Amino acid sequence: MNNRRIKIAVQKSGRLTENSLDLLARCGLRYSRSRERLFCYGENMPVDIMLVRDDDIPHLVRDGICELGIVGRNVIDEKATAADLDKVIALDYGHCRLCLAAPEDHAYDTPAALNGQRIATSYPVITRNWLTANDISAEIVEFSGAVEIAPRLGKADLICDLVSSGGTLAANHLRELSTILNSEAWLVAAPATQLDDFGREWVERLSQRVRGVQQVNGSKYIMLHAPRVKLAEITDLLPGSETPTVMPLDGRDDKVAVHAVCRETVFWETLESLKQAGASSMLVLPLEKMLA
Repeated sequence: MNNRRIKIAVQKSGRLTENSLDLLARCGLRYSRSRERLFCYGENMPVDIMLVRDDDIPHLVRDGICELGIVGRNVIDEKATAADLDKVIALDYGHCRLCLAAPEDHAYDTPAALNGQRIATSYPVITRNWLTANDISAEIVEFSGAVEIAPRLGKADLICDLVSSGGTLAANHLRELSTILNSEAWLVAAPATQLDDFGREWVERLSQRVRGVQQVNGSKYIMLHAPRVKLAEITDLLPGSETPTVMPLDGRDDKVAVHAVCRETVFWETLESLKQAGASSMLVLPLEKMLA
């Protein structure tokens, strides 16, 4: 009996946790959570979820302790090298940006103004790489915790920190100067050369399921009846659809049934335009998953 199991590292608490667990559930994984809420046992697949600090996820995947992980691009670029991980799929959630910010009265006009300045950040690797790429000589002050208070404490002249809405910066009388990295959640995997056949099989299977879930985000399945003479016009009105399926209607030579997957939002205005073009019996359904 094969007791081999696949492990997926997920942030135990934070902005990615809920979306990541929901994504895995939509991939068909049923799991029960341990009492200490640090481990989820896959009940219907040989797949377990490890709930860990996000900073630890690149190392856990790189070292083969977990075959897969879900982590922000900011953490990947800070904690791993290109050879450490395979970035498999951008997941389109957990969006944020790593920005340079300064007190509102700071005299900043071009990146050259950063020369000789002190920059507080908990992302020294990304910040240093950006400074080097822009030929800027500045001191990096590694700072954990509330980076935004570093200028008020006299520890730094500027900060480089994650920003979502910008509210925290405004509350601390800081203004954004430049975005140095746009981040979102990624599904990452250990390099294929580090995986055995079982690991490669399940990494590919789970990756395919994630792609299937991602494909239908915001997509709808639309069914309608269309006059044959208006088929081309009605097809052109279907938002973001591939070639629709057209089927004859029993006992009707003048109308056909049209089924299509629309990858863009189907608004009421869309349905009104379709009706005006001659479509009838329109039905719009949500999509749960799709496998190409």
